[in-house]
Amino acid sequence: MALLEINNMTKVFGGLKAISDVTFSLEKGRIVSIIGPNGAGKTTFFNTLTGIYKPDGGTIKFNGKSLVGLRPDQIAACGIARTFQNIRLFPDMTVIENILVGMHIHFKQSPIQTLFRLPGFKKEEAEAEKKAARLMQYVGLKRVENELAKNLPYGAQRRLEIARALAAEPLLLLLDEPAAGMNPQETEDIIRLFRHIKTDLGITILLIEHDMRVVMNISEDICVMDYGEKIAEGTPQQIRANTRVIEAYLGRGAVAGQHEEKMQ
Repeated sequence: MALLEINNMTKVFGGLKAISDVTFSLEKGRIVSIIGPNGAGKTTFFNTLTGIYKPDGGTIKFNGKSLVGLRPDQIAACGIARTFQNIRLFPDMTVIENILVGMHIHFKQSPIQTLFRLPGFKKEEAEAEKKAARLMQYVGLKRVENELAKNLPYGAQRRLEIARALAAEPLLLLLDEPAAGMNPQETEDIIRLFRHIKTDLGITILLIEHDMRVVMNISEDICVMDYGEKIAEGTPQQIRANTRVIEAYLGRGAVAGQHEEKMQ
């Protein structure tokens, strides 16, 4: 059974089908990328999967359980965590406080215990802070726990957002353009981090990414979208040679040019 199984998922805004009958499955323990031109529907796909939008058709099952109709917090509690295309940290909170926010779905203390800081709350808080410190180190953030998130360099903010997502202990990590805006060294570092997340923590990764160096370096499979439809799926080698994918990115002329070169 696939970890994530989507059948004929559709999302309509007005008369526009932003997602059109997309069927997609993801096996546990893999790194898979979703690619496509701007406006292809990739982020809408993530938003519908995570409950920000309610699908207008189709089914979404995660770990055998339907996600349709669940709120984003309920979907997170099922084991799905995500980052966003535009960084969504709490800028005036410290690094460690941002990570602690990601753990809230696992806190067991009641509001009364929390309000009066009873012994049970203090114990849980101390354990959470230790875990947050370990996650901070794991993603490559050292000795910055008390820095405000807004004061971190851009690449470090990206890492912090990933740490906060990992704090929720997900089975599936959704990453929306995680390498956007990074320099070449930061990009290489983030690729290594994703591989470690898969091998060390056993977390399945599904990412949207425009940087083809990242996609081709890290993906075991690639799903290609265009105008809300899935137009191709396969290994990086298969996608690289797919004429429909080339056409979606570069236009019909590029495909025709390739055929002409082969004929000569």
